[in-house]
Amino acid sequence: MKKYTASRAPCPVGRASRLLGDRWVILILREAFLGADRFEQFMDRLPISRAALTSRLAILVEAEVLQRDPAEGRRARYALTAAGDELRPMFTEMWRWGEKHLFEPGEYSPDF
Repeated sequence: MKKYTASRAPCPVGRASRLLGDRWVILILREAFLGADRFEQFMDRLPISRAALTSRLAILVEAEVLQRDPAEGRRARYALTAAGDELRPMFTEMWRWGEKHLFEPGEYSPDF
């Protein structure tokens, strides 16, 4: 299982990229912003293996971006922490940038 190791980079961008530079982390957070809060909801919405999802959720909990309730056992809910919710404007801007620069004119893109 992939483990989270906090960055010791002297730059805030370097430290943030250690956590947020993972494709699955970005997509899991997108789904959390869109309302997913259970393991199976993330599985249904993402083409990710169970092992990869398990490890990324654990990383996000350890980094205090998500909280897991209950902390142990089955049927947990994952919720954004205050720190996780502070990422929302960045995701909104990523969405807008991608919509503007990565889609052909008239190509469908749902709202974030």
